[in-house]
Amino acid sequence: MIKHIVFWKLKDQAHGNDKATNALKIKEMVHALRSKIPSIGFIEVGIDFSKTDASFDVVLYSEFADQAALDAYQEHPDHKAMMPFIAEARSDRRVVDYVV
Repeated sequence: MIKHIVFWKLKDQAHGNDKATNALKIKEMVHALRSKIPSIGFIEVGIDFSKTDASFDVVLYSEFADQAALDAYQEHPDHKAMMPFIAEARSDRRVVDYVV
C-alpha cells in the first residue's frame, strides 16, 4: 500500500476568498474525488486549527493499493481539474509518498 500525504500553506487571500474559505473549498473538492476516481483506497482532508507558525493550513491523507493506483489518481481528469485552484490558493506545498 502507498500512503500519499500533501500539506498546503494557503495565502491569506486568493480567488476573492479568505484562507478559511479556500481551505473549505479545497476540502470539498478533494472529498468529491472519492466517488469519481476508483483507484482511491482512502482519502480525507483536514484543516489545521492550531494556527502556529510551524503548521500548514490543509492536509490531504490518502491511501492507494500500489503505484499504478496512485498514478491513476494523479492523472485522472477530475484530479487535474482542481489543481489550478489549489495552486493559486497556496503559498507552499509539501508531499510525502511512502510504501507500507
